[in-house]
Amino acid sequence: MRFLWPDLLWLLLLIPALVAAYVVALRRKKKAAVNYASLMLVRGAIGRGQAIRRHLPPALILAALTIAIVAMARPSATITLPSEYMTLILAVDVSRSMMATDVAPNRITAAQAAVKAFVEDLPRNVRMGIVSFAGTANVVQTPTENRDDLVAAVSRFQLQRATATGSGLLVSLAQLLPDAGIDLEAAVFDSGFSRYGGGAASLDRPRKADKAAKKEFTPVPPGSFTSGAIVLLSDGRRTTGPDPIAAAKLAADRGVRVYTVGFGTKEGSMIGDENWSFYVRLDEETLKSVAAITGAEYFYAGTADDLRKVYQSLTLKFGLERKETEISALFSAGAALLIAIAAALSLLWFHRRS
Repeated sequence: MRFLWPDLLWLLLLIPALVAAYVVALRRKKKAAVNYASLMLVRGAIGRGQAIRRHLPPALILAALTIAIVAMARPSATITLPSEYMTLILAVDVSRSMMATDVAPNRITAAQAAVKAFVEDLPRNVRMGIVSFAGTANVVQTPTENRDDLVAAVSRFQLQRATATGSGLLVSLAQLLPDAGIDLEAAVFDSGFSRYGGGAASLDRPRKADKAAKKEFTPVPPGSFTSGAIVLLSDGRRTTGPDPIAAAKLAADRGVRVYTVGFGTKEGSMIGDENWSFYVRLDEETLKSVAAITGAEYFYAGTADDLRKVYQSLTLKFGLERKETEISALFSAGAALLIAIAAALSLLWFHRRS
């Protein structure tokens, strides 16, 4: 817990002073009691229960004052709350490496089943869009609340050659932030982007014709965008298109979190037939870097069951989120409650208004 106005906590020094003043007042009353003919009669009249009754209301008021001072300092804490309405973009690798059978019956079938279950379990406050990527990236379903449309979109996945992880991330980012001015044509199809090139600066470079019209962009802290996120699933290494690390930096500058899921056995698998074959292996290093750069998390799924569990944990993550929230109202309510209790006890026990 931290305080937005911590200087006001100095007022807590008044509490010991008030306690001392109360003790002095009690001593004066004791001196006055000497004037009675018999102290035994006074003690008998007061009794132990009467002493507790006499001190309890002032103690409650003192506690209420302490809590009220803490409330004035505006305390805040990180608490878990239901997430606000948000948009989620799911980017799924549909390269031919998803034909591998190291995950039964094969990677693409297992992934489709897990994604469909993920769609069905999503909180109702979450819209979803789906992007598939292989040699390039395509929007399979624009963001929608209709779960049937999303399930149908997953069923339409078609495997293609190559793996452009960076393209999948960029198209997903453009779907999540349509007004961000991301030049997809230049970033994804520019001849300057080869399988060996591409950097963060060039990804965010506007066309010359649009340079004057483009608003000046100021980066924000990674993970600060709370209205949406991207979940990217891949089973292999990038073979073409923009650098996914550079694309991740672009997302991070806009505060967008990219949760990555590595799918398939870490040993890899050989796929093909009599005419062609190639070895596919998971690129965990890149996926971990993408998640770390954007302030998100990386998940590994080596089996179909693992993948379902990953998506279940993501469902909980998007249903609930941790936020730093000011909780001064709770302290104020507590102080008011203690004062009300003290007043009620005073009226009940001493038949006078507090």
